Amino acid sequence: QVQLVESGGGSVQAGGSLRLSCAASAYISRNLCMGWFRQLPGKEREEVARIYARGNLTYYADSVKGRFTVSQDNAKNTLYLQMNSLKPEDTAVYYCAAGDSSPYECFSVSWRLKPSNYWGQGTQVTVSS
Repeated sequence: QVQLVESGGGSVQAGGSLRLSCAASAYISRNLCMGWFRQLPGKEREEVARIYARGNLTYYADSVKGRFTVSQDNAKNTLYLQMNSLKPEDTAVYYCAAGDSSPYECFSVSWRLKPSNYWGQGTQVTVSS
């Protein structure tokens, strides 16, 4: 069973930066789709960014475009999220997800619901004004 472990969360002031990491315990797939999501208590988990390994294709939610950058290191089985110009509304628990996927499926709305995907336990990001 593959485990995903997030790290890098913490507390920063508005305008600051954080870099989240998501390390997979083992190789998952050469057709790998990975993503970052975030969630506030009592609210639905929302999309932040996704990346498809082959072709380095990416997707960003409008709320983070131009501020966040998703990347991955295939050799280390690790996903990253560089977060700059952080705002208080970015405060949430951030989760990573990963799974085998076609490019089309990777960027579909339903990918997040795929039962075979792996999920991390989350890391808290708190941005103060």
